Amino acid sequence: MHILDTRLAQEIVTRTMRIIPFNVNVMDASGVILASGNRERVGELHAGALLALAKKLTVEIDTAAARKLHGAQPGTNLPLSVGGQLCGAVGLSGAPDEVRQFGELVRLTAEMILEQAALANELQNNSRYREAFVLNLIRNDSAHRPELEGWARRLGLDLERMQLVFLLELQPRPDGADAGAALHDIQRLQMRLLARREDALTATVGPSEMVLLDTWDPARKGYETTPQRRLDLLAQLVREECELPFTLAMGIALPGLEGAAISYQSARSASRLGRLRMPQQQVFSYYDLALPVLLSGLDSGWQAHQLRMPIARLAGDKSRAMLRTTLDTWFAQHENSAATAATLGIHRNTLDYRLRRIGELTGLDLARSEDKLLLYVSALLSPA
Repeated sequence: MHILDTRLAQEIVTRTMRIIPFNVNVMDASGVILASGNRERVGELHAGALLALAKKLTVEIDTAAARKLHGAQPGTNLPLSVGGQLCGAVGLSGAPDEVRQFGELVRLTAEMILEQAALANELQNNSRYREAFVLNLIRNDSAHRPELEGWARRLGLDLERMQLVFLLELQPRPDGADAGAALHDIQRLQMRLLARREDALTATVGPSEMVLLDTWDPARKGYETTPQRRLDLLAQLVREECELPFTLAMGIALPGLEGAAISYQSARSASRLGRLRMPQQQVFSYYDLALPVLLSGLDSGWQAHQLRMPIARLAGDKSRAMLRTTLDTWFAQHENSAATAATLGIHRNTLDYRLRRIGELTGLDLARSEDKLLLYVSALLSPA
């Protein structure tokens, strides 16, 4: 076992020598001194430790025995094991009768430190394994499908359940910190969230971005299983743990292996469009932005050019900014003229004039459902 290293050996020496009046040496599984209260001995081969490791028993060396062993000093030496595996030894320098009573205390302390380190290492490895699984899942590489299914079984995850991805993005620091600081911030937040939700599947996907994969059985009914409820709970958790400005976006919930990848892409689109359309808002949902998200796939090609054309025709008018604000407000108010006029603080007749002007410039009849839909789509694809 390679859990015992110089850092842990020094921690054992430092902690035990605070409470006992004798020198402590910590050796690896080969009997080499890794740390000692007597720094000059570090790197030496410890004869007493070699005997304790070979016999897997406590070995005491008195003054007479020390003379027969090269470089040995009187004391007691105890083997160290973690998880049933021998990993090193600890030695106390001094007359055996004087140090014997402290030997078991030092060994217990040393093994406790090593066991904690082994557990932390196991948890870290498990966390990395889970993170790699999430990254591969949202990338939806069909070539790795058998591997992903195997990982899911090991994690106890049923891929036929509903898959829901959340995208959490930290906003740039006001002090202009670099990408390294941003990555540190997102990883620290990731650890805080994992401490609150140990079963969470998370992954860092950028210097200031992380995703959280949520799954549940679609056969279960009730408020707790709705995507909105899950978004509300996660948003509250993030607000409690995150000290920096952030945005949280939820994708579409879908079952199956491909569901997570689609959910991730929709969460990313919802985040981008939500921040563009509602910059003061912090939490976004695919379900609130379904049409803009679905239309975001038309960002290129001749079809996209034609769909943007109606709004583009407004650009030549000197009142284009006012007309665009009027149009966006009208759509936001579900084409209710009274509500639109009240929101804009204008007379109803003024609104009617502006809407007629929009119709003239775009060549569309706002009384026709098809023309109205085309104008709405054009507005969605053309940021103000």
